[in-house]
Amino acid sequence: MQYEIIGGNLPAVLCRLKRGEKIICQGGGMSWMDSTFKMETHTGGIGKMFGRAFTGESVFTNTYVAEADGEIAFASSFPGEIMAVEVHSGKSIIAQKSAFMAMEETVDMSVHFQKKVSGGFFGGEGFIMQKFTGNGIVFLEVDGAVKEYNLAKGEKKVLDTGHLVMMEDTCNMSIEMVKGVKNMLFGGEGLFNTVVTGPGKIYVQTMPISRVASLIGGLIPRSGG
Repeated sequence: MQYEIIGGNLPAVLCRLKRGEKIICQGGGMSWMDSTFKMETHTGGIGKMFGRAFTGESVFTNTYVAEADGEIAFASSFPGEIMAVEVHSGKSIIAQKSAFMAMEETVDMSVHFQKKVSGGFFGGEGFIMQKFTGNGIVFLEVDGAVKEYNLAKGEKKVLDTGHLVMMEDTCNMSIEMVKGVKNMLFGGEGLFNTVVTGPGKIYVQTMPISRVASLIGGLIPRSGG
């Protein structure tokens, strides 16, 4: 498979497949394609179906098979970036829910549960995330721009909720309460921060869609009762 990411901050990834090659996306994820592709819809079994429902994805995945050489495209649903992440043996990644766009058939997506329940309830990234293993390329959707950090063993990065988009599975994520009553009540940063500890790479996003939705919601006039 060859691919090209186009579109600036309204991106799409164009995947060029040779005859017999396959690519998997969530249900409804395809944007446009050549007529050389055949679509097959799968659930992957009851366990994976419910797992995808918990992560916010469609319960179905679609496999597109190239019956001849052709191009298929997947477009972002929000202004931002598309990351092409290579997964291989010994390098699994964990991503926020709803980040998944598409992947090669040699990659497996499963549910990843945060070890600390508080990380899901208060961290903004979710108690249930997505884990990708195998060998191949995964395309992930990022809200806004993305910044990469390579954390040393024991090194920590403190993030406001919703900004963690992906981390290597060698990293650990936990939640810390903001210190000081005055800071909690008047600091405007919320009650909790997400703390990621290395070793490993993490990727943060500048414009979480959850924050954008909250800002827009606050500007909408409420009708009186």
